[in-house]
Formats: sequence, structure tokens, C-alpha cells
Amino acid sequence: MDLTLALLVIAALVVVAVGAGVVFRRTQGRARTVDSAEIVDPRRLGADGLGEEATLLQFSTEMCARCPGVHRMLSDIADDREGVRHLDVDLTHRPDIAQHFRVLQTPTTLVLDRHGAIRTRFGGTPGRAVVELELSRLQEESTRA
Repeated sequence: MDLTLALLVIAALVVVAVGAGVVFRRTQGRARTVDSAEIVDPRRLGADGLGEEATLLQFSTEMCARCPGVHRMLSDIADDREGVRHLDVDLTHRPDIAQHFRVLQTPTTLVLDRHGAIRTRFGGTPGRAVVELELSRLQEESTRA
């Protein structure tokens, strides 16, 4: 194989890998609005109920390095806001739940409204300000209705 051709192939592979990495990074921690008619049953998750205003539903695994930090942040947010509850579901031994909610990475966080409908989905580590913005938007919608 010609050295020039080999260098061109390597350069092309590097460009494709960098491009895929940039796309992947840009989607991490971003809020995706979800239009779901599904109502989450807290008993299926091992919880006794949802928050009166909203619920932060976090999916974690035992081997997730970022999950404890996200857990602390979401718990702090829930403690600071009246009517907001944080639930953390460990998917390590619950692949049925991971499949049902289409969780491909941990942490994954869902923001549920007062009825348990999924309103927002975060893949990866969300920023505190973005989570709080989503909760504020949800609370504004509920006061208008």
C-alpha cells in the first residue's frame, strides 16, 4: 500500500471519529422535550408516590461514575423546591425498566409532571440551571392550566 494513501485513510478516519465525538458531546446533558401520553406508575419503580408538582426520575447503575454527583444535585434541587420529588432507580438488576424507558446511558433523567407524564428527558449529566429552568417552565404551565 502506498504511504500517501495510507495517510489519507488515517486522516479520513480521524475526521470521522472527531465528527462523531462532537455530535455525541453536543447531545449530552441537553433537555429534550418529550410529548408522551404515558403516565409513569411509581409502584413499578419501587416508589410510594410522585411529587405534588413534579418528579425528577433518575436512572442509574452501580458502575456509573457520574451518577452519584447527579443524584446529589437532583436531591438538592428537589429539597429546594416545594412539591418536587427526586426518585433514583438503579437499573443494574432491572433491565425491564431500562428497556421500557429506552435508557441507553446512565445517568438518564426524566422530568415528570404532577400526573406522572414524561415532559423532559436528559441523557448524560444535566446542568443544574437547565433542570431548574425545566421545572420552572413546568410549574408555569401548571399555573396557567
